[in-house]
Amino acid sequence: MGGSLNMVGYGLAAIGPGIGVGLVFAAYINGTARQPEMQSRLQPIAFLGFALTEALAIIGIALAFVLKAKNG
Repeated sequence: MGGSLNMVGYGLAAIGPGIGVGLVFAAYINGTARQPEMQSRLQPIAFLGFALTEALAIIGIALAFVLKAKNG
């Protein structure tokens, strides 16, 4: 039962990075729509924000698997 609860916990924890990625790209699209000439400066910042936000999800799933292996 404990292992399956780890995965349920990860599923709930993945909502945060999912919302974060959506907010990062929404801000990028909004900024590019307002000032198209800034697209070349905003794009690397958007990808950096995406990578950092997605790293949280990757750390979360790794932790869920480590806890599952530890608990049996």
